[in-house]
Amino acid sequence: MVDILFIGLSLGSILLLIALGLSITYGAMGVINMAHGELVMIGAYTAVLAGIYLGANIFVAMPLAFVATALLGWLIEAVVVRRLYGRLLDTLLATWGVAILIQQAVRLELGLTFFGIQIPGLGPGLQNVSVPEILSGTVAIFGEEVNAYRTFIIFVTIVLTVLTWWILYRTPIGTQVRAIIRNPQMAAACGIDVKRVNAMTFAYGSGLAGVAGVMMSGFKTVFPDMGTPMVVDGFLVVVVGGVGSLLGTVAAAGLLGEINGVFASVTNDILARAVVFATVILILILKPAGLFSFKGR
Repeated sequence: MVDILFIGLSLGSILLLIALGLSITYGAMGVINMAHGELVMIGAYTAVLAGIYLGANIFVAMPLAFVATALLGWLIEAVVVRRLYGRLLDTLLATWGVAILIQQAVRLELGLTFFGIQIPGLGPGLQNVSVPEILSGTVAIFGEEVNAYRTFIIFVTIVLTVLTWWILYRTPIGTQVRAIIRNPQMAAACGIDVKRVNAMTFAYGSGLAGVAGVMMSGFKTVFPDMGTPMVVDGFLVVVVGGVGSLLGTVAAAGLLGEINGVFASVTNDILARAVVFATVILILILKPAGLFSFKGR
């Protein structure tokens, strides 16, 4: 039973990393970023390419993926999202288009297949990432043997969650982000550079998605469409936890991850997903603003 709960906790950890960026950007910017799942995919492919071309393992791929996806997120914000603030449906459609473009670019090996150039590690095929030997096998925690790699996932998520909390609540930039979440017009009137803060927030959330993609690549096959369902799961966590609430995001990710892990072990993945969706519906009926929301949109 402990092993099942541990699997659910590791799934919740992945969901938390994906949802953290969505929660911050949606809360601060009012942007539904449908390309967020593709940033997870880019992170996973960064691990694949780092292994092929640099001989690097997951430990090296994680910072590389953070930088790569943060830069890509910054580019998306600067070129597309920045021009559509205050137009929720437009940003949804625009970022959905960006997601499709990213998917197809990877599937077509960034478009170079038109010139007969092939890039090993990309394309429509399936890729796998080897887990470092130190993370193979099991470790003993409170007398129970649990998967070492899943333990690593939980540890990394805790570190990044604490780092995110520290940035939001103990740094000047975090104060500005929270001010924008509360009231962007008032924040701008107080001298906060809303565009610059939004760009940094978007880039940071994108970087977290990239790290989640690297960790997913250690136990899941990497392919161009892998990010599509992840953005749905991420938004489920955001709406259940509450817009812009770090505590709510953590609680919702843990709750939905455990439900998915437990029911998938007892029944199957399809029924587990059904139970997760039913839980989300029930929570939103009882608390439409989410578990810990201080702001509704």
